[in-house]
Amino acid sequence: MQYSFKEVFGTLVVQKELFDVVAKPLVEDLIHGKNGLLFTYGVTGSGKTHTMTGSPGDGGLLPRCLDMIFNSIGPFQAKRFVFKLDDKNGVDVQCEVDALLERQKRDVMPVLKTPSGTQIDPEFADMINVQDHCRAEEVDEDNVYGVFVSYIEIYNNYIYDLLEEAPFDPIKPKWNNCNTPVRNGDFIPPQSKILREDQNHNMYVAGCTEVEVKSTEEAFEVFWRGQKKRRIANTQLNRESSRSHGVFIIKLAQAPLDADGDNVLQEKEQITLSQLSLVDLAGSERTSRTKAEGNRLREAGNINQSLMTLRTCIEVLRENQMYGLNKMVPYRDSKLTHLFKNYFDGEGKVRMIVCVNPKAEDYEESLQVMRFAEMTQEVEVARPVDRPLCGLTPGRRFRNQAFREELSRKLELRGGPINAEREEQSLSEMFLQNFPPLPLCELLDVNDEEALPKLIEALEKRHKARQMLSQEVAKTVLALKTALQEFDSSIVSKENYMQDKLSEKEKMIAGQKMELERREKKIKTLEYKIEILEKTATIYEEDKRNLQQELESQSQKLQRQASDKRRLEARLQGMVAETTMKWEKECERRVAAKQLEMQNKLWVKDEKLKQLKAIVIEPKNEKPERPSRERDREKPIQRSVSPPPVPNAPPVRLRHRRSRSAGERWVDHKPPSNLPTETVMQPHVPHAITVAAASEKALAKCDKYMLTHQELASDGEIETKLIKGDVFKTRGGGQAVQFTEIETLKQESPTGRKRRSSPPNPDLPGDGADSEWTDVETRCSVAVEMKAGSALGPGYQHHAQPK
Repeated sequence: MQYSFKEVFGTLVVQKELFDVVAKPLVEDLIHGKNGLLFTYGVTGSGKTHTMTGSPGDGGLLPRCLDMIFNSIGPFQAKRFVFKLDDKNGVDVQCEVDALLERQKRDVMPVLKTPSGTQIDPEFADMINVQDHCRAEEVDEDNVYGVFVSYIEIYNNYIYDLLEEAPFDPIKPKWNNCNTPVRNGDFIPPQSKILREDQNHNMYVAGCTEVEVKSTEEAFEVFWRGQKKRRIANTQLNRESSRSHGVFIIKLAQAPLDADGDNVLQEKEQITLSQLSLVDLAGSERTSRTKAEGNRLREAGNINQSLMTLRTCIEVLRENQMYGLNKMVPYRDSKLTHLFKNYFDGEGKVRMIVCVNPKAEDYEESLQVMRFAEMTQEVEVARPVDRPLCGLTPGRRFRNQAFREELSRKLELRGGPINAEREEQSLSEMFLQNFPPLPLCELLDVNDEEALPKLIEALEKRHKARQMLSQEVAKTVLALKTALQEFDSSIVSKENYMQDKLSEKEKMIAGQKMELERREKKIKTLEYKIEILEKTATIYEEDKRNLQQELESQSQKLQRQASDKRRLEARLQGMVAETTMKWEKECERRVAAKQLEMQNKLWVKDEKLKQLKAIVIEPKNEKPERPSRERDREKPIQRSVSPPPVPNAPPVRLRHRRSRSAGERWVDHKPPSNLPTETVMQPHVPHAITVAAASEKALAKCDKYMLTHQELASDGEIETKLIKGDVFKTRGGGQAVQFTEIETLKQESPTGRKRRSSPPNPDLPGDGADSEWTDVETRCSVAVEMKAGSALGPGYQHHAQPK
């Protein structure tokens, strides 16, 4: 691949050579009242920021531009606050008295102070130590100059002022450089700025901080202060990757001196405001290589989108220029292109430095960058800048200064004061020194009447001659001044006329050259297009042949796939039939097994019913009547063979199991759907509030909670669960329950199991039947066991042991 550029620099090029070729003409145009735009373009990590700022010992383009500006206008700078920028991208001029009052006012108010310039920060001292002393040619010595700088960044298509000093606000949250809130910090994210258009249709950032500087050190200190706030991040391709477009703007205001060459001319129409924008673009990057996520991914998307908008604007301008079209240029799609719309419309000169990384991994992206850069060379936008004419005599500053110095020197030699009256007297005395001396008059006699009249007459003649000479000298000086002014005005008018003629000729020659170059470029473009069309036709023919071959191969492949599909369908049908038969047999087997199981269960239940029926219908003369379950509960639990029951034994009180947490206040929650179990062992909690539904009022009075829940067990008996928990107060003033324990109470019927007969006792033959029916172990043997996993209290399980 081959690309053509106006200038190509190698990897060993020094910053001075690059500055002399690229940036120096822009600085000269700035001093001559013209606008300029310089930006660096390339992929991430290609050296754009290094080209703009430089490194210690070798300053980049920005410090060299500042150094050349102040070397050129250093002795002609106005005092601080003589030039005053307004909020509408304009500039006003003040007299020295107003400027002095403004300086005193700014010293008192706590506003953004201009750097003093006395001490240079060692962090960037080597970058601005430029020893070239480069100056611009043909600097207008009859003007005074003022330099203003500002620094902004375009981050995620929003404009931020990097020189804005955010006031400390204790109410708003503080933020750090990673856009996350911190507990203790001084950084508050600045508010985004908006773009506006002034009366001359130039775009500017409204409310942007603009600092007046008087030296290279002050200007670079302001830049460095904003550079520290610029957003950078670490990616896999660049350790310090710029995540925003940085724009450093240098404004130069100049106004002519008055006719005396002492003060600034107080006319706003005579002020010229030029601007040089130095732009450090963020590098384009591919997320597939950087592996960006979250904020880095969003930043990369906005960077690529703004660069794509810049490329689109350049392409539309090129098409409009080459083919005579009138397409709308999409400047407003991005803040970057909208800010510099005037430059692309011809309000200044535009220069672009393309930074290319020689790494092989960046080959494809570097090709895209160079293709775009080559295309931008074909866009030519130039418009003449009309500078206001003041009509004053050139060179008046140094001429008036030399006149004052010579006058001061002569007055010092004569020892007279420096004022207008003494000046006129000294000139007249210079002429009177050439007069003849006065006659010698000596008074030897008191009655001498000749000497005094002669002296009086001589003095009167001398006085009259002196007056006549003074008037003649004044007239001569006035005529000379008038002649000199007329001569100067005629020379100025002739020079202006010659300059106008010369500029017209130059414009005509430049227009013819541009037309010739445009036609040559158009011819080259057409030849290039013809070549591309021929190559495209060849490629299309080759693609057509390849597609036909691919179509044939695909049709053969589809036929093979159709045959394979038919074979697979036949195979699947066989497998489905086999699987269906298999599952039918399995279902029949499972149904038979289930039927057998159910028959066994029914037989067991029948046996239980038979045993229960035998117990119920058994006559009293043979065996005593079996006591009911309620009477069994009243009898004490015995582990051995019990004696015959006493007929008139008093009833035993029901025993209640005392909870382990009886000393605490409980909420006993018993839903109304619960059924009474009427078992021997019943849970009992003293000092408890029994409720049918949990309420906030009851929970507020207690610190423990117990829920009684019943459900049907697998054997058809009722199973009771006691669910316990602790009551806590919430932050909102309510109550919450945290469950900690579950106790299970089971009830089993003794008739469901086989009765175990007591061992025969030969000594008591007549009481065998009675002991069999009163034996506690035989009739309702009870076992109490601890539930597995319980940590706070026992759980009871009632069951009858088989005989």
